[in-house]
Amino acid sequence: MDKEIAPGRLSPDRWLPTSVKEMKALGWDHVDVVLFSGDAYVDHPSFGAAVIGRTLQASGYNVAIVPQPNWQDDLRDFRKFGKPRLFFGVSAGAMDSMVNHYTANRRKRSDDAYTPDGRHGARPDYPTIVYSRILRDIFPDTPIIAGGIEASMRRLSHYDYWQDRLRPSILLDAPVDMLIYGMGEIPVVEIADRISDGQPVSSLTDIPQTALLLPADAAPLTDDDHNILLSSFERCLADKKSQASNFKHIEQQSNRVSGSVLWQRHGDKVVKINPMLPPMTTAQIDASFDLPYTRLPHPRYRGKRIPAFEMIKFSVNMHRGCFGGCAFCTISAHQGKFIASRSKESILNEVRQVTRMPGFKGYISDLGGPSANMYRMGGKDTSVCAKCLRPSCLHPKPCPNLDTDHTPLLEIYREVDAIPAVKKSFIGSGVRYDLSMHVTGDPAVDAANRRYNEELIARHVSGRLKVAPEHTEPSVLQLMRKPSFDKFYDFKRIFDSVNSRHGLNQQLIPYFISSHPGCHEIDMAQLAVKTRHLDMHLEQVQDFTPTPMTLSTEIFYTGYHPYTLQRVFTPRTPQEKLAQRKYFFWYDRAYRHDIADSLLRLKRPDLLAELFPGQRFASTARGHASSPTKPQNKSKKRY
Repeated sequence: MDKEIAPGRLSPDRWLPTSVKEMKALGWDHVDVVLFSGDAYVDHPSFGAAVIGRTLQASGYNVAIVPQPNWQDDLRDFRKFGKPRLFFGVSAGAMDSMVNHYTANRRKRSDDAYTPDGRHGARPDYPTIVYSRILRDIFPDTPIIAGGIEASMRRLSHYDYWQDRLRPSILLDAPVDMLIYGMGEIPVVEIADRISDGQPVSSLTDIPQTALLLPADAAPLTDDDHNILLSSFERCLADKKSQASNFKHIEQQSNRVSGSVLWQRHGDKVVKINPMLPPMTTAQIDASFDLPYTRLPHPRYRGKRIPAFEMIKFSVNMHRGCFGGCAFCTISAHQGKFIASRSKESILNEVRQVTRMPGFKGYISDLGGPSANMYRMGGKDTSVCAKCLRPSCLHPKPCPNLDTDHTPLLEIYREVDAIPAVKKSFIGSGVRYDLSMHVTGDPAVDAANRRYNEELIARHVSGRLKVAPEHTEPSVLQLMRKPSFDKFYDFKRIFDSVNSRHGLNQQLIPYFISSHPGCHEIDMAQLAVKTRHLDMHLEQVQDFTPTPMTLSTEIFYTGYHPYTLQRVFTPRTPQEKLAQRKYFFWYDRAYRHDIADSLLRLKRPDLLAELFPGQRFASTARGHASSPTKPQNKSKKRY
């Protein structure tokens, strides 16, 4: 479990083989592991198949990759490498396939960022299930290990928005021997080592961060200090409150330093979820990022553009994990809330590699992570963290045990900018401004954090800084586990002040979500009024999309808050969702009369007058007109 990832010795100008011809060119006479991925093969530390492949290779195994296999022809892609010595690995790719394929309105997307030229249709719905079923039919006795975000987030009973039903653990649908959830470098090497040592895959029931399907009698009869029995899938189908109650345990155990084993019965089988590993040490995460990636798409794609790669090819990821705990986000469920940070040396070495890449013009597009400004942060007293069950270190307010010192980030930014080939480095990942503005009472830390905000805005914004307040109304933000919108006002004052003092003309671009659980139409009207007073025409907006294993999704499906079991209103119908979304676009004349009718129906002519001062609207729904009233002082512009 504590095994360090060995640094590989493969020449960095080679890719892992994707064909038998490439395998033979490497002088191999066999393959130990064959990985099937729903994504194109980009040999880069941001692409899961490359990370797992390189990690296994660094441990001495021959690894081949079959990217985006054709599942609709004679299945030659699944047969071409034959039976591997150890196992097959299957992954849907960097995204859940249904998020990749469908919009929040369940409409089919026309593109796929992880496919050459953005072409749609290179992967099936639910690739984890489709790929593993094909492999099981062709190679019935070969172990199959599932991984990736789709398998990770569907490891227990989960609501599937696209089918609008509760689905069982993916282990019931995908005939795999084991599932790795979260970041898989350490578990996958242990699995490979133990199978290579002659242990049958059926005996590997104790590996951290894995899930297995076992006979029902394998589960303990009652909860104890190390085991939690969740409500069965059948009970969750019959009682949504049971599904909600399950989620509380799942989230808490996913974010513990030392979690319990979770068990969920499905008929005559039981799903066993072994606890998460502790966060990677700096040495372990450095070893993963320092593997000899070419950082380029495989030559098979020459002449084709892979949009997801174009977005990140000149960026550097500095850490994993996120302690924000946003209700609608899957990061902590997949990577955990504890931060695993790379060393400064590892980061600077990767930046130097980026500067030598084809097409680099001197600009690092992102020095970031899941949240850009959590690098090297964590508990001051780790013994306190060991007992903690909070899913967020920032909500409802920052934990007093949290070290929020941004000094290590400033050091990285300055040393990156000092590299001769770098003209400028930008921060493209989301910034938690509530974290950088948090007043700790420690003069040195508070001064460093003020410097961070100043330098971030003055030196590391590429014209537009994107932040994510997500909403404006307190009741919605509370359910989202996001800070008060007053924090956004405070940050905007800092942003405008820095721009003015440095003679810059930069934009602050906020992200907002409509139709989130707990959000009523009147909340969206209030959002429209507040953003109008900020003179913002919103661009980065979206309708809430339920995705497996988030707090927001559990509320959406069950109607209950998992931590209180109190009912929560949730807009669900297309009509309710459209009624909320339109307020994002109050400035578009096409929406004005519809918004006016809605606000009159809601008996809020005051909000109508604030949105459209001096205008008079005849209600098409009720046959009466509205006379705008004078805006109240409490709603006046704050800047």
